[in-house]
Formats: sequence, C-alpha cells, structure tokens
Amino acid sequence: MAAAEVPKYLDKGRKDPFTEVQLSATTGGLSVATTKLTGIVRGPRSVLALLETQEGIGYILKPGDTLGDGRLMEIGADSVVFAVGPKAGSAAQRVVLRLAAN
Repeated sequence: MAAAEVPKYLDKGRKDPFTEVQLSATTGGLSVATTKLTGIVRGPRSVLALLETQEGIGYILKPGDTLGDGRLMEIGADSVVFAVGPKAGSAAQRVVLRLAAN
C-alpha cells in the first residue's frame, strides 16, 4: 500500500502562515519603544490596545501578549505598560506608551 501523500502549502508569493515569526531586539527586530499607541478598545469582557509600528503595521493586543521585545502588562485609560526583556548586563524595564493628545 502506498503512503498517503501530504498536501503542500502553495504560498503564491504570500507569507507562509505555518512558519513561526521570530522578532528579537538583539537582531534588529521590533522594539516596543518605537511603536505608537493609537487606540484602546473596551468591550464587555475585554480591553484591547491598538499599536502601530514605524512602518505602519498595526497590532491588536490584550494583556499578556508579546510584541517584539516586550510583554503587555497593563492597559489603562489612556496608556499601556510593557515589561521589556533585559538586555545583557541590565535589568528588565517598564515602557509606558500613551495615547497622543488630539
């Protein structure tokens, strides 16, 4: 009996959704300090933070999610707090991003 053939993903020039994305501050990856807080969405059961990178890529995060070199710890009324992983020889630090005043 022949073994079942495993289907292959044909990306047709698109990003393969089955490969893991690795972003690291030490390799020039995404840094929380360079992102911008663009909004906070409050729902009946959750609070989400809307962030944008310098390249214009948007992210929707909830507390506990990671982005680049940090983990979202808290979403306030007009700000978010990230715990940023320590770099060699330094302690972990907090990064606070605030909504821009209109």
